[in-house]
Amino acid sequence: MSRLVNWFDRTFYPTFERNWDDMLFRERVLARVRPDSVVLDVGAGAGIVAAMNFRGRVARICGIDLDPRVVVNSNLDEGRVADASDIPYPDASFDLVFADNVMEHLEDPVGVFREIRRVLKPAGLLLFKTPNSTHYMPLIARCTPHRFHQMVNRMRGRHESDTFPTRYRANNVAQIERLAASTGWDIVRIERIEGRPEYLRWSGVAYALGLLYERLVNSTEGLAALRVLLVAELRKRG
Repeated sequence: MSRLVNWFDRTFYPTFERNWDDMLFRERVLARVRPDSVVLDVGAGAGIVAAMNFRGRVARICGIDLDPRVVVNSNLDEGRVADASDIPYPDASFDLVFADNVMEHLEDPVGVFREIRRVLKPAGLLLFKTPNSTHYMPLIARCTPHRFHQMVNRMRGRHESDTFPTRYRANNVAQIERLAASTGWDIVRIERIEGRPEYLRWSGVAYALGLLYERLVNSTEGLAALRVLLVAELRKRG
């Protein structure tokens, strides 16, 4: 990493750490769980995201993923290999379900939203963080092959095997509103957040452009649709 990039980090984003978005999402989850909560992590994977470790903060945390490494995920009390459209738990099993960077990969978001609703207790919560499809990075991702995504994540320190195909079918406010209305959810809140331009920190020039973009889209709510993150909180209706 160049000295100029380090200078940008220190000068403009001194409070931001690596994976700041996961830490932000962790705070949202912790604010909504209790010591007696039973929680499900959808897309838990191998447990490579340390911020998603809630063991000891809740009564029980389970996880599902198509990745077989989920069964040895040390962040979980129990991990099962399963698709999110067919969750292997009984009705009304969980107080809260969360998903960190999962919704952008869904083939069938309607089925997944219905299935998550099924396994939640009455008035249970779904929290998820996902890229906003109207931000420039998802727009670029749609126009580039999967091997390019693997290369970018490799540059950011993530192994190629942890880079999955994206579909962006539940990744903007309008899509989420339609999904919630059709699958039995009340929207509590949807946050749109722009922070340090992680994908542009590979050079000083790119970082400078990202900094200007961040300041612009954070200057007014009229440009909120162009921010990079969506953090949504939905409540099971009925």
